[in-house]
Amino acid sequence: MPSMKSKYPCAVRLAGAVCILAASTAAPQAQSLEQALINAYFANPTINAQRAAVRVVDEQVPQALAGYRPQVFGNAQADVDRSRTQSPAGTTNNLRNYPRGYGVTAQQNIFNGFQTGNLVRSAESQVLAARETLRNTEQNVLLDAVSAYMNVIRDTAIVQLQQQNVQALNEQLRATNDRFQVGELTRTDVAQAQARLRAAESQLSAAQANLNASRAAYRRDIGSDPGALKPAQPYTKLTLASLDAAVAEAFGKHPAIQATRHGVDTAQLQVKVAEGSLLPTLNLEASAQRFSDPSPGVYNNFDMTAGLRLTVPLYQGGAEHSRVRQAKELTGQRQLESDVVRDQVRAAVIQSWGLVSASRFQVEAAQAQVAASEIALNGVREEFRVGQRTTLDVLNAQAELVLARSALITAQRDRVVASYSLLSSVGRLSVVELKLAQQNQTYQPEVHYDQVRDSWFGLRTPDGR
Repeated sequence: MPSMKSKYPCAVRLAGAVCILAASTAAPQAQSLEQALINAYFANPTINAQRAAVRVVDEQVPQALAGYRPQVFGNAQADVDRSRTQSPAGTTNNLRNYPRGYGVTAQQNIFNGFQTGNLVRSAESQVLAARETLRNTEQNVLLDAVSAYMNVIRDTAIVQLQQQNVQALNEQLRATNDRFQVGELTRTDVAQAQARLRAAESQLSAAQANLNASRAAYRRDIGSDPGALKPAQPYTKLTLASLDAAVAEAFGKHPAIQATRHGVDTAQLQVKVAEGSLLPTLNLEASAQRFSDPSPGVYNNFDMTAGLRLTVPLYQGGAEHSRVRQAKELTGQRQLESDVVRDQVRAAVIQSWGLVSASRFQVEAAQAQVAASEIALNGVREEFRVGQRTTLDVLNAQAELVLARSALITAQRDRVVASYSLLSSVGRLSVVELKLAQQNQTYQPEVHYDQVRDSWFGLRTPDGR
């Protein structure tokens, strides 16, 4: 690429790497994209909310397991019993009694139509689906963080580019005025230069507004205000031989697809739970009761019973049959939703694959366009000095160079985001895949699950709340 003097020395010297904003690398404490992604992974409220949602779903397993465990109830009673009787002879008897007592009742289910086992398996499927939903949320948040990071870099570069454009047009306006004063140019030339300067000032204001919006999105997605940011490189470690291989990878690993598969399993198990309500129920029941003054003339009474109770549902109004039909329809719905998600993932892979390929050529084309536009501008300026070009020619060449550099900045940003979009579309965008953290350093949903799964009692959460 030829080396030429320009007011924009950093716009064309790009040796194939993404260096959108040289000024952003000057600060020694500049933040990198990897650091921003780590911050988003641990601090983003959307991810933390989904982690809490997984912990909520974890509790469904011990709730289902409770069906295997006995139920024990205590009871107490204290009454006042007053009665008045009158005989045919006219004798009246007033009786007053204070029956009181306490007891314990225990019940252990032996058989309930396999509902408990199916409820446990259904709850476990819901836990697995929640974990996959968490992985998908992490992917989406990390991709949003990449976009927010690159948007700040892009918009910062465009603001600087527009500032340089305003400075160049100010110089052009002064030169035009000087030549107008000596009669070399007309008032039309001055008006053209003034119009372009005002338009550039408007574009600078719009660029600053876009930068403020990008900085706000950065804070929302990453959790801190952006300082100096280092340029980012496209992710090139994803090795996929073809588009078909990428689609196959996504079908096997994408968390959104895995979550819907677990959703289908859950719905199928709910059908079995609903069908179990039509089967007999067998319970072992035992109770012990002690009463004082249960009736007149009886001072104390102790009663203990134990036995089996078999309940056979014959007809319960049809509600259970409706629940079975409803569960089957829900299973069909979940299967259709799974197909929809597969199609969505496939479309995302194809789109991302195309964007990665296109963005590479867009960067190369934009680099060539910037180089040619800079050569053209310098040539037009030289010809303008000797009277072979008009002021409008110079202004047009200046505008074309600004557009070319802006397109290069945007293309570089798009190339980085597209590479991470492809990684996300195949289900592999994670801090582990990016080697930003070891597996044991990431959030482990299994820890909370193991803490609560076999808990028989206790009101505090594992973290002490």
